[in-house]
Amino acid sequence: MPQITIVAIGVLLLRYMINTKPKIALAIGILCVSIFPILVRLQLSSGLISAFYRMFIAASLLLPYSIVTKKNRLPNTKILVLAILCGIIFATDIAIWNISIQHSSATQATLLANLSPVWVGIGSFLFLKNKPTLNFWIGTCIALFGMIILVGFEVFIGLHFDLPFLLALLSGILYATYILMSKNILSQIEVLPFMNIVLVSATVFLGIICFITGETFTGFTKTAWLVLFIEGTICQLIAWLLLSYATQHLRATRISLSLLGQAVLVTCFAWVFLDEKMSWLRIIGAIILLLGIRMTFYTKTFLNKI
Repeated sequence: MPQITIVAIGVLLLRYMINTKPKIALAIGILCVSIFPILVRLQLSSGLISAFYRMFIAASLLLPYSIVTKKNRLPNTKILVLAILCGIIFATDIAIWNISIQHSSATQATLLANLSPVWVGIGSFLFLKNKPTLNFWIGTCIALFGMIILVGFEVFIGLHFDLPFLLALLSGILYATYILMSKNILSQIEVLPFMNIVLVSATVFLGIICFITGETFTGFTKTAWLVLFIEGTICQLIAWLLLSYATQHLRATRISLSLLGQAVLVTCFAWVFLDEKMSWLRIIGAIILLLGIRMTFYTKTFLNKI
């Protein structure tokens, strides 16, 4: 089957690259995910349908490959249930984020959704054995300050506490929940079976939601189908294979703060493709944000280890 060949080649290339460099996997995964808000802002399909096909296309590519190569070994019942729940949470996050992006600017939606490091820090402190310590909180404060400069103070002044605002905020909380849950699950299961469970459960969940809400599953333009395919293959399959691998090998707090790098990339993409404003002040903000992310990976002895 052609799709199995495509996935096989992709998995082999990704495995060659990430087996020794989880940080590289994280960086490339963030790059792939950052394309998504720009594609959604094109509004070639509804937010819910976009989320459904993102999961469906990724699942239809990865699952056959895993079955043929016999790499889809199911975990025990407890882990299976948690992974399914993880998929539903992730699907809800993507759907909510899609809707918030389509009803506000890509930058504003990304800003609010990427407050997830704060929620991950709180969740790690409450529920994980490895507590976030000084370097994480310093990095978070620096990164968030950089993000404020990056998106512009006018974005904060112009924020409306409306439905898109609340949806983007909720998306960040769900995103943090997914990261924390997946970190725990991936310590007990391999990446491919985990991704298959997440993708299948997310596809079924979103399919039901789309059917109940009367969404149209067909009738899109060729451009819309191309965009949906890119979302499923690059923004979901490749991106989250890489990010799941990185999550398995790096600390959850580092993953969550590194994901703030999306804001820098989304702002650049929005400037190039959506004509959103760019200035030297935003460039300075991007640099500060990236320095904040770097602080999380700083492990000098005078800082506590996360």
